Amino acid sequence: MKSGLIIYVVGKEPPNWDAKFELMTIKKNTKVDLVEIITDKTGHFDVFDAWRSLLTKGMKRITCMIGEFSPAGNLTLTNRELHLCG
Repeated sequence: MKSGLIIYVVGKEPPNWDAKFELMTIKKNTKVDLVEIITDKTGHFDVFDAWRSLLTKGMKRITCMIGEFSPAGNLTLTNRELHLCG
């Protein structure tokens, strides 16, 4: 079963933040098939938009987590998960 992860980012991303690198890192560390990050830079406006995108790409199990930027500019994930599908 394909799985997807939505990261809803709280706060503004740092100017030097690389969304593509962050996607690759999160995907590797979480063992999911696809990751969607919701920020001003990534093109998703809300959780529903990212959820719909993952569904149309064949994801059956979709989880949502909250991320926030540390003072150093690193994206950290909370341990809370909300299962949206599967």
